[in-house]
Amino acid sequence: MTGSTASLRRRRRKAQRVTLNEVAELAGVSPSTVSLYIRKPDAVSEDRAHRVSEAIAKLGYVPNLMAGGLAAASSRIVSVIVPSIRNAFFAETVSTIQAALGSEGFQVLLGHTEYSEAQEEALVRAALSWAPAAIVLTGLSHSHGTRALLAASDVPVVEMWELGGPTIDMAVGFSHEEAGAAAARHLIARGRKNIAYVGARLHEDHRAARRADGFLRELAPESGQAGRIIRHPGPATADAGALLLNRALQQFPGLQGLACSNDLVALGVLFECQRRGIRIPEDLAVIGFGDLGFSASCNPPLTTIRPSGDVIGLEVARLVLASVKGKPEAPEPVIDTSFLLVERRST
Repeated sequence: MTGSTASLRRRRRKAQRVTLNEVAELAGVSPSTVSLYIRKPDAVSEDRAHRVSEAIAKLGYVPNLMAGGLAAASSRIVSVIVPSIRNAFFAETVSTIQAALGSEGFQVLLGHTEYSEAQEEALVRAALSWAPAAIVLTGLSHSHGTRALLAASDVPVVEMWELGGPTIDMAVGFSHEEAGAAAARHLIARGRKNIAYVGARLHEDHRAARRADGFLRELAPESGQAGRIIRHPGPATADAGALLLNRALQQFPGLQGLACSNDLVALGVLFECQRRGIRIPEDLAVIGFGDLGFSASCNPPLTTIRPSGDVIGLEVARLVLASVKGKPEAPEPVIDTSFLLVERRST
């Protein structure tokens, strides 16, 4: 330990928290340089950045993000709330948001609701106690309490992953009804006349339920087939897909096409078809949603609908930064990222 480091440590024995001024003194720079380095490391010269980094490491300095935020009545924290941290759909979006906001000196406070509106409300209440720079929610369906909390605050709000209804403030996503309709149109265009939709957790996963609604609305005018949807109350897993396929075959003899609420459910359908000797796509065409990592490499490769999770993340970050910084060139408050139907051998 150097003499100056030891001196600084002795000076703060009673106040254990290392201060920004102590870091600046050890690094031989101004406190404003340390502050700039913490917010935007690339804006500091390489030599000064190295000295500040070493000083932070030696002193074990942890920035007090709230301290800087109190003067402006907000912190540099952005609360991002998703339905599930286990869901691969949202992982890409959150990772992109974190990278984009982190480069501007913001920190992401991540919470997950397990598809519970009551839990979302509790997370929003907790996030507001930190005076966040912004709050990012998933979807457009929220409890009255959540809406009241946000209405009473002046915090920018971005709802992501869904469009097609009233928004609280700003929104980034796409129409899930149209995604479901696109799946139905694809199966119909392939000559499949006896088709159905299977989904898991539709009573809680509002976006999957809206895809089912869009599927059925597109299906009924074409063939008069109504109510051809089968639900599983549990999570969307491959096991759920196998159960749903068996029920679909029982309820709809001669089934020719199946749309699944996501790719995991579709994977279970593919496995069960192989077990039962059902040929895909000759006997049954299958389409999923999500374009997860395995979708292009399973047997057969899965036709699916690809949402632009990374684009959603980038646009969310852009809206947040524009709102926080008050940029005159702020983007439109509602951004449609659309989706892509990726055709593979399963249809």
